[in-house]
Amino acid sequence: MWLINSSIGRKVVMSVTGMALILFLTFHCCMNIVALFSGEAYNTICELLGANWYAVLATLGLAGLAVVHIVFAFILTAQNRTARGNGRYEVSAKPEKVEWASQNMLVLGLIIVLGLLLHLFNFWYNMMFSELFPSIHYDPAPADGFGKMITTFGNPVYVVLYIVWLAALWFHLSHGFWSALQTLGWSGKTWFCRWKLIGLVYTTLLMLGFLIVVLAFAFGCAPSLYVD
Repeated sequence: MWLINSSIGRKVVMSVTGMALILFLTFHCCMNIVALFSGEAYNTICELLGANWYAVLATLGLAGLAVVHIVFAFILTAQNRTARGNGRYEVSAKPEKVEWASQNMLVLGLIIVLGLLLHLFNFWYNMMFSELFPSIHYDPAPADGFGKMITTFGNPVYVVLYIVWLAALWFHLSHGFWSALQTLGWSGKTWFCRWKLIGLVYTTLLMLGFLIVVLAFAFGCAPSLYVD
C-alpha cells in the first residue's frame, strides 16, 4: 500500500493524523477553559467523557492516531538521515530559510511524547483508567478533573514541566500546521505564506489557552468553589 510503503504516502499519513490531533487539542483547550469559570461545569464534562462506550472508543481512536503519527515520524526521520548519509556531517552552518522547528522536529517530538506520558499519568490514569479498572487503580472521585487540576498545577515542578511541554508543542505545531497542508496539496504559491501566518496565529492562541489554564491554577486564580 503506497500510504505505508512510499515516502510521500507516509508524509500524507503524518499530515492527516497531525491535523486530526490538532482538532482534538482544540476541543481539549476549549474544555479546559471551562474550568476557569466553573469547576462544577468542568466536572460535568469530565463525567460525560468518563468510562462510557463512546468515550472509550474515542480514546482508542486518539491513541491510534497518536501512535501512527509518532511511529511514522521516527520512520521518516530515520529515512531522511539514511538518505543524507555521511553528508549530514559535512555542513556545520545552518541552512538558510530553514526553520529551527523543522531542524529539531525529532527533539521536539521526544519532549512532546514525554509530556504526553506525564499528562496521561496525571489525568487519564487517575480518571478514565480508574473507572475502567478500579481493582487495579481505585480513585474515590475519578470524575473530579477540577480537583486533579488543582493538585497537579499546585505543584511548581509540574507547572514548569507543563510549560516546557507547551513550548515544544508550539514549535512543533507552528511548523507542522502549514507543512501538513503543503503535503496535502492545499498550499500553492498564493496560499503558502497565508497558511504559515494562519497556522502561527492558530497554534499560538491554542497554546496560550492551555498556558492560561495552567498559570491560573498555579497562581490560585481559578475558581476555588464549584458554582452553578
